[in-house]
Amino acid sequence: MKDRAAAYEPLTVERLGALLVGVDETRRWRLVAEFLEEYRWEPAGDRAGLLDAEPALVGDEHWDVFLAALAEHLAAKDGRGAPPWVATRSLRQFWFPFNTRAARVDAVVHAPAAFRRRGIYVAAQELNVA
Repeated sequence: MKDRAAAYEPLTVERLGALLVGVDETRRWRLVAEFLEEYRWEPAGDRAGLLDAEPALVGDEHWDVFLAALAEHLAAKDGRGAPPWVATRSLRQFWFPFNTRAARVDAVVHAPAAFRRRGIYVAAQELNVA
């Protein structure tokens, strides 16, 4: 019997959410970087499908909201509206994932609208990790 290599399937935001459960912050950022890299390589017409399915809750409100902001941000960059599931996720208190004085100033000035609206202050260049 022949071994068949599994067909490549890009990471979806739903799968990304599942991978974020129970791992440390460093691993989470690496997974986000991997998702962003795969997203960038997908044809523009296929990208919406990577954002459509709502991820289950990660167990950390910051990251649950981050996924919604990320989905909205990427959809907007592609000229599309956000998936409906993102509307219900926002923070009650601001979050600065990179919490140094310089990073905070940069994030306040340069955070994409989808993140600011939800109380997450992360500079746009932090999302260009790949």
